[in-house]
Amino acid sequence: MIRVGTDIVSIERIEGSIRRFGKRFYARLLSEEESALLNSTPSSIAGYWAAKEAISKALGCGIGSSLSFVDIHIYKESSGAPAFTLSEEARKRFDIVSSSISISHDGGFAIAVAIIETR
Repeated sequence: MIRVGTDIVSIERIEGSIRRFGKRFYARLLSEEESALLNSTPSSIAGYWAAKEAISKALGCGIGSSLSFVDIHIYKESSGAPAFTLSEEARKRFDIVSSSISISHDGGFAIAVAIIETR
């Protein structure tokens, strides 16, 4: 089965969360590896937020008890394109055959699209 997920988020909203919650916000959203890879601009962080939401929607569950933000690890392929993997526990739950994600930000918004094929 092939499913699509998308999400859009206001970069200003992410900036507000960063100001309000600081390191707790980062810990809820990003793994240590993602934090090190990601430049900490609000637009980049908003892009990761949107990507993780889009992935969870394509998996049909959303962010919640079945899948958390930190279960989704976003990284860059050698070409620079974004890609993701899931935590070991989440990989067992979701049998992904192939996937693709795209992230963009402009005009005060970040948007992401995920296409995921599962068995």
